[in-house]
Amino acid sequence: MQELLGRIAALDPDASLGIRVIACFDELIVGDVNTRGLLAAAASLAGCPAGAKTGAGRTELRLGPSGDVLEGARPDDVTVSQLPGAVRVWLERSGPPHANDAIILERLALAVGVRAGIERREIEPRRDLRVVLDSSTSASERAEAAGRLGLDATRTHRVVAAPLFAVWASHPAGPSDVISTAFGPVHATIVPATTTELDVRPSGVGIATPVDDLKSSFRTALVAVRLCRPPSDPFVCADRYGGLTQLLADAGPSTIATSDSARIATVMTHPWADSTIEAILATSSVRQAARRAGVHHSTVQTRSELLRAEVGFDFQDGYGRIRLGLAYLAWRLESSRVFDLPAPG
Repeated sequence: MQELLGRIAALDPDASLGIRVIACFDELIVGDVNTRGLLAAAASLAGCPAGAKTGAGRTELRLGPSGDVLEGARPDDVTVSQLPGAVRVWLERSGPPHANDAIILERLALAVGVRAGIERREIEPRRDLRVVLDSSTSASERAEAAGRLGLDATRTHRVVAAPLFAVWASHPAGPSDVISTAFGPVHATIVPATTTELDVRPSGVGIATPVDDLKSSFRTALVAVRLCRPPSDPFVCADRYGGLTQLLADAGPSTIATSDSARIATVMTHPWADSTIEAILATSSVRQAARRAGVHHSTVQTRSELLRAEVGFDFQDGYGRIRLGLAYLAWRLESSRVFDLPAPG
């Protein structure tokens, strides 16, 4: 855990503090610390007063950051977390919330709820987003979960997928959760269909779909994020590759490898192969490809002839170009390291 904290601290100090908040309240729950102790910890972590009311008819308990009991009622303009059994907790922040206020309030609510004898499943929010994005759930279950999330069934949306260590310049306002996938835990967020650019590094956004098919947007978002190449290309929208993204998403990780992608993996031993293939696919002529790759057109012509001999088909005409594009994207997915935890610093 300490090693993980060190790595995350090097990427995002706020995220590191968030994990420390979770660890702190876990220890307090295990230690059966009373409500006053829990409020003292929350107020100290937040740097502002924290309060709780643990049942109907009970008085409110408010503590300042130094652990002193505050008299009087809570201010009116505070965000209150409501729990079952008339249990409430809050932070009394004057001004805009700080980066970790939400997680402090969430863990305080969990700890006070456990202290009050509320079952954990009653305290934690429903995992509705997981239901909406799960292809194994029924259409009616997905519709009910989407309704609870407040998603408009008459509009289309997209799903953003990002590793847990991604750096968010700003967080979209849509529903968000951590979803388990074949590639590890993924931070998934639903955004409007008009969202095709995000300052989240690294991340991918899926195709626009109706609410009842957001599972397809999620699958294509996973393809998009795996096609990222940070730091030079930290964000990919599935629309960039059109139907190829859906084809790769539907194929699945176990069937995506082909003989063509295996040949691409072989030619990638040439240090110039990746940039050359990228340039060829992104342009319509040898000269344009040369300008994109930053080399002379005769160099691209020579490299193209060598690549043609090694991949075993002509990729400059007809279906050969489609074969090259699909094989190249499949190789990029197979060799993606976007979910590998980066080294500190």
